[in-house]
Amino acid sequence: MRLKTDSVRFFENRWNLALLLLLALAVARLWIQQIGSGFWVDEMVTVFVIHHGVADRSLAVAPQVPQSVYYPVAHLADRLFGTREAAYRLPSILFSLIALWLIARLAIRLIHPEAGWFAVFACLALKAFNWEAADARPYAMGFCALAAAMLFLVRWLDSGSAWDAAAFLVLAALVWRIQLIFWPVYAVLVLYTVVRLARRETVVTWSRAALLFTALGVLLAPVLLEAIVVNRGAHDHVIAAEPTVRDLLNAVRWKLIVLCAAGAWLIARLSKWTRERVPLLPSAMALIGGWWLIPPVALFAFSLASGNSVFVRRYYSIAMPGAALAATFLTARFLPKPHWKHAAALLGAGVLVMYGARPEPWPGSDWRSAAAAVNALPAGTPVIAPSPFVEAKSPAWRPDYPLPGFLYAHLNVYPLRQRTFLFPFQPSAEAEQYAAELDRKALARSHRFVIYGGDSNVRFWRNWFAKQPELAGWSAHSLGSFGDVGAVLFETNPSPR
Repeated sequence: MRLKTDSVRFFENRWNLALLLLLALAVARLWIQQIGSGFWVDEMVTVFVIHHGVADRSLAVAPQVPQSVYYPVAHLADRLFGTREAAYRLPSILFSLIALWLIARLAIRLIHPEAGWFAVFACLALKAFNWEAADARPYAMGFCALAAAMLFLVRWLDSGSAWDAAAFLVLAALVWRIQLIFWPVYAVLVLYTVVRLARRETVVTWSRAALLFTALGVLLAPVLLEAIVVNRGAHDHVIAAEPTVRDLLNAVRWKLIVLCAAGAWLIARLSKWTRERVPLLPSAMALIGGWWLIPPVALFAFSLASGNSVFVRRYYSIAMPGAALAATFLTARFLPKPHWKHAAALLGAGVLVMYGARPEPWPGSDWRSAAAAVNALPAGTPVIAPSPFVEAKSPAWRPDYPLPGFLYAHLNVYPLRQRTFLFPFQPSAEAEQYAAELDRKALARSHRFVIYGGDSNVRFWRNWFAKQPELAGWSAHSLGSFGDVGAVLFETNPSPR
């Protein structure tokens, strides 16, 4: 009955309705509008795993790829709606919407009873959150599971309910199974619990907490063993340069936090609002600050210590809800209760103006259009196709690499109806020898060929082929603009563009 009353009160509040409409506009503009665009590389891996199974032999070269409970969700989407870009991205949007609601509930419990809407729009103000919200990868599912685990942890420490403890245990055990790179978040859960216990802000005893986290450790032990095995070959999967302090500062999204706090302070000062006294609970600061800082700092430190950089935006994106809550927490120092919804509306409008007026192209990799441009050429045109995956090197890669296979998952999703020659991810002496043999045989006789792949790979091979004496006098031009995907046509007698 109380739930029904709360729902009625929610919809009777005009500001809630206005904010709900603003949220719908933001979600439609930032998440939904582009979900029919072509897959980017990692999304095509999702499709490959769903179509060929997690036990496909070609995945042995990248054992971390199939280690996720996200794939059954993607498989269900494929079964219900087919292999369509929008269908594969729909689960992430649903997970992200649930995550926003959970983050709002956390803001209400930890910061202020009226802070929920502000935290929601603070999440939407973060590009990394919006990127993963509609990505056919596990990260949005991770946002949702972690936010739910934290909410049930807070509830359990407040009430001592066995049901809350059980829900926390299941959800917390799920997070690492969603993505192996999420391991730093467990430090946040432990930190918050220890602070609550040390300050005696809970009905839970130390022994009960130790028992719960011991059970969590037992449930996570198999995942830890998998992570150790994967880490032994981590160097073979590095896709990012060693991070700098500047990279770390950009990762923690301090600009949003400073902007929200400074804006609230300035408006409050100009409007002469009476500052509301909001208690600064160290436990809330521990949870919010830990969620905000621990994942990027841990991945930064691990990258420097191990020499295997994992400092990638999508990997530390799990910290973005923490950054949004940190912005909300500091804003609460200056914002009186009657103005929370006004501030949320102002932030939401700012998000729509900043990102909605000229949305950043998403996902920025138009493999679908590039493949269509290549297929539009005369049948039989040779195609040089470097793999987009760093694992594509000898001995896993070879010129007669069997297809379909993980190293060329993009050719499985957007097939080429041309004669395709498979190249490795990085140039090598073996690859250049293979290219020279093609140069003297198939390519020179065909009067045209295409280099198709990631833009940096295409750029290297374009320059390499342009220097070959057998191709003197040939012209080369791009087949179009496809984001970070390249498709360059070499030909002897250029046709009118």
